[in-house]
Amino acid sequence: MEYRKLGHTDIEVSALCLGTMTYGKQNTQQDASSQLDYAVERGINFIDTAEMYPVPPETETQGDTETMIGRWLADRGRRDDLVIATKISGPGLSTVRNGKGDYSAEQLRTAVDESLQRLQTDVIDLYQLHWPARNSNFFGKLGFAPRGDEPDPVDGMLDVLETLQSLVTAGKIRHVGLSNESAWGTMKFLELAERHGLPRMVSVQNPYNLLNRSYEVGLAEVSHREQVGLLPYSPLAFGVLSGKYLGDGQPENARLTLFDRFTRYTKAPGVRATEAYVELAHEHGLDPAQMALAWVTGRPFVTSNIIGATTIEQLENDIDSAEVNLSDEVLDAIEAIHADAPNPCP
Repeated sequence: MEYRKLGHTDIEVSALCLGTMTYGKQNTQQDASSQLDYAVERGINFIDTAEMYPVPPETETQGDTETMIGRWLADRGRRDDLVIATKISGPGLSTVRNGKGDYSAEQLRTAVDESLQRLQTDVIDLYQLHWPARNSNFFGKLGFAPRGDEPDPVDGMLDVLETLQSLVTAGKIRHVGLSNESAWGTMKFLELAERHGLPRMVSVQNPYNLLNRSYEVGLAEVSHREQVGLLPYSPLAFGVLSGKYLGDGQPENARLTLFDRFTRYTKAPGVRATEAYVELAHEHGLDPAQMALAWVTGRPFVTSNIIGATTIEQLENDIDSAEVNLSDEVLDAIEAIHADAPNPCP
């Protein structure tokens, strides 16, 4: 397993990160523990979660994922060997903290304390803002539309950084990161941190895969020049790029079979592009999922590729992608497909 620096820090994380949002819905505690054991055995030292997990979010299950990870950490006693990342939910989610979730000082401190308790740890290595608190483009929204009644977001961003500084000083978190963020937002947080001597964002966790390369438009340069690497989520586009849903496939217990709310990657343009990528993989004797994952992991602005699985077999296949080297011929063919169908599922 390859290890890479997390931003400007002295922390080294595995090139693959274990995502956990299925723990508590599609995966039981036993499943979760088996996955975590196997991932660590294969060299993964980076675990990502969030206070709102599992997904789809519900009040009754909110926090269950962190609780499962916490039980595993307490049982295995290997906390110092791992890098644990979690996230605070932004405004608008009714299932967290009685629908009062935001990035105010009170809510940040409450969220951190509750995550620490569920994770059964004294410190969170990477604490991330799950989505912007301001009017912005995220979760597939395109075409920024200004709002005349919006207060200046910069004041709120500075308040967030000051609160995060107090949490770093208190020893409750080590480093901070962003998620579902824009190029403007990332640069503004970096500017404020430098100007006021506050914690510097070390990563951005955004969607990135063969069907959605919108990160490349502005944020890839930010990642490269500012040492704020991408932690890509949905590198298999909810499993779509494995090819298992083609031909109206409905695999038992698969996410898109169980939950009809996830339609981002299943519309006609995405299906056509997926067919091309799957065919390309087969032409070169590659597993489609491993090809898609290896491509993401190999991008120069990626720090750690967040994989997720519901079975050990899927997890084994995903981790094996770390050993896949894509030829120039395959890489050129991927670019040709992208040029013909650019970002069909932003």
